[in-house]
Amino acid sequence: MTEPQSRLAELTANLAAVERRVAEACAAAGRARDEVTLIVVTKTYPASDVRLLSSLGVRQVAENRDQDAGPKALECRDLPLVWHFVGQLQTNKVRSVLKYADMVHSVDRIRLVDALSAEVQKSERPELGCLIQVALEGDPESGPAHRGGARPEQVLQLADALAGAPGLRLDGVMAVAPLRGRYAGDPAGAFARLVEIASLVHRQHPAATMVSAGMSGDLEQAIAAGATHVRVGTAVLGVRPPLG
Repeated sequence: MTEPQSRLAELTANLAAVERRVAEACAAAGRARDEVTLIVVTKTYPASDVRLLSSLGVRQVAENRDQDAGPKALECRDLPLVWHFVGQLQTNKVRSVLKYADMVHSVDRIRLVDALSAEVQKSERPELGCLIQVALEGDPESGPAHRGGARPEQVLQLADALAGAPGLRLDGVMAVAPLRGRYAGDPAGAFARLVEIASLVHRQHPAATMVSAGMSGDLEQAIAAGATHVRVGTAVLGVRPPLG
């Protein structure tokens, strides 16, 4: 078997295994399978893998580093893909990210809302879907969140700002299970808290229905809590090569 064929076989098997996990988690939670969208996180992997995934029916892919994502998205521009940017986003990278991203999952401050809105209007690109990243690490006195995100008490104000920003669309919320604080080691609790916050946002902004949560190790807990989108990388693509 040639190397591309071998990689295709590996991705086919891994993707099928993840699909089974998602389906079983949905069944266990009493949810329909089509209530949950799988986003494959392709960070650190080459465009050739993205092409193979596309041939297997994957349509949603995510990246977290602009310097890697930009060239990869350009190389795959002929594919019917939706590109999600899920990494921490600095304002000086906004223009570059908006060249390929259909959605940004990591909006966590007003300054970023303003930068995204200004650049979308300037570029005349289609409306940008945005999720508010929520930090679930707990103690407001503990300083900046390790994995980024707005604190829960900041989310509604940020949601209002985002919903009113020209060129941006508030789609919902996102979180990563925290490594420290109250919910460390408790992804089920973390995701339940995220869904509570999502409900508050939805009450004020009914179109904001997305809850992006869960990765390779905790997608079941995220689906049980009510996640609408899970972001899975390693379980589909394998253990990541070290970042350069």
